[in-house]
Amino acid sequence: MNNELKPALKTSVRTHDLIVCSLLTALVFIATRFMNIRLPISVNGGLIHLGNTILFMSAIVFGKKKGAIAGAFGMALFDILSGWMLWAPFTFIIRGAMGYITGHIAYLGNKNGNNVVYNFIGILAASIFMIAGYYLTEVILYGNLTAPITSIPGNVIQLVVGAVVAIPLSAALKRTKLF
Repeated sequence: MNNELKPALKTSVRTHDLIVCSLLTALVFIATRFMNIRLPISVNGGLIHLGNTILFMSAIVFGKKKGAIAGAFGMALFDILSGWMLWAPFTFIIRGAMGYITGHIAYLGNKNGNNVVYNFIGILAASIFMIAGYYLTEVILYGNLTAPITSIPGNVIQLVVGAVVAIPLSAALKRTKLF
């Protein structure tokens, strides 16, 4: 390849990655903000949303880095714009790690997000991390070890819905020529 074209190609790839990450972040935010149900499922309230679906799909279809970026920025932005500013730094770390974990496992052994079992294991590992992460977050924010336990059922429901939709959605997207 001509050496003069290499910088342009590298810039083009970075621009493409930036656009994809921006779109995935926006989709995570929209699915969290506008596709949700507020339920009285715990002492601290509850929110069931489809943001996890897009987070999981992003990591499975596009890999761990884009999944981490979309999850971290999309859901932290939701917290900031929804009046839960105190939660945003915790959400940024937890959701970013979820995207990274899901994508990392989905791409192990050259599976490249094409293996339903690896995708499920990635989502399961990320879900365990989320439940533990938000439990610890509530302990820190509320100073109580027992009250955060009541949030776990809502988190589980949210994660199961996300997985049930994301696994077939990701498989369908991976089969298209676009991805």
